[in-house]
Amino acid sequence: MTEKTSAPRRKAPAAAKAAPKAVTATPDYSIVVPVFDEGGAAPALAREIAAAFKGKAFEMVFVNDASRDDTQALLVALKAELPMLRVLSHRRNAGQSRSIRTGILAARAPIVVTLDGDGQNDPADAPRLAEALKAGPPALAMIGGERVKRQDSAAKKIASRFGNGVRSWLLKDGATDTGCGLKAFRREAFLRLPYFDHIHRYLPALMIREGFQIAFQPVNHRHRETGVSKYTNFGRLKASVSDLLGVMWLQSRARNPGGADEV
Repeated sequence: MTEKTSAPRRKAPAAAKAAPKAVTATPDYSIVVPVFDEGGAAPALAREIAAAFKGKAFEMVFVNDASRDDTQALLVALKAELPMLRVLSHRRNAGQSRSIRTGILAARAPIVVTLDGDGQNDPADAPRLAEALKAGPPALAMIGGERVKRQDSAAKKIASRFGNGVRSWLLKDGATDTGCGLKAFRREAFLRLPYFDHIHRYLPALMIREGFQIAFQPVNHRHRETGVSKYTNFGRLKASVSDLLGVMWLQSRARNPGGADEV
């Protein structure tokens, strides 16, 4: 009788054993910040956001809207210090709404928080809005900040109060401060909305049009320390007239089915 001999087992190649696993973790929050010529404010703002969200699963997406100063260079250099920071840069200047949308399209989290890039929104308020939205019912799609003790010129505050009053009366969205850049909303809900320039000022009305619920919370407002405002009262008025008429038309053409059931 002859003995059977078994062939020696082959060991898996060392390279196969050492292959790293793909990173699949998804953050809970994406903080999107549009910036244009904000080299004086952007780095400090990024550090403040990182400190405010410390201990949470988050990413920061700064969208440089073709700045003419050193905004992009400063933010790129900051990535070594803040690994959760992502920097996107437009090839041509496209405005605040497009910058916000670019950031939201790139965002990996289901909840997006936006702040203005000038540093006037207080990052310390952002986690409160984000966590309240996360804990809320699925129908709650957005929590908007309402600035208290605004640190703007008297002319700007008067113009804003008048504009918000007219807009709220016509759109019936219950918002008293749609100009506040600090908002938390569900990414999926935003992507359902029709896009147009200056959409960021009409998110409450458009969310309601889509059948979502919205809420508001008071937030802090700070002085602008660097740079200059990119808007004037006349410029806002000129744009808001056509935008307001457009949103009213969208509201008039809305037909909400109240949801859909698979049968």
